[in-house]
Amino acid sequence: MLNTYFRVIVGSMVLLSVVLTVYVNPNWMWFTVFIGVNLIQSAFTKWCLLETILVKLGVKKEGGSCSSC
Repeated sequence: MLNTYFRVIVGSMVLLSVVLTVYVNPNWMWFTVFIGVNLIQSAFTKWCLLETILVKLGVKKEGGSCSSC
């Protein structure tokens, strides 16, 4: 479940930032850049703030049983 929530939230944030860039102000593109940099950083460090927040909110990691949480 965690992976699904993560992808939906990040994808929505990217789409939102693109819409804001087109219709509000071009500086919103920096938000898209921030998301991309955060994804690259998390690939190397294996840590992502959004994942930490989702786990604290009670989203279960994949696996299907409580022992894998």
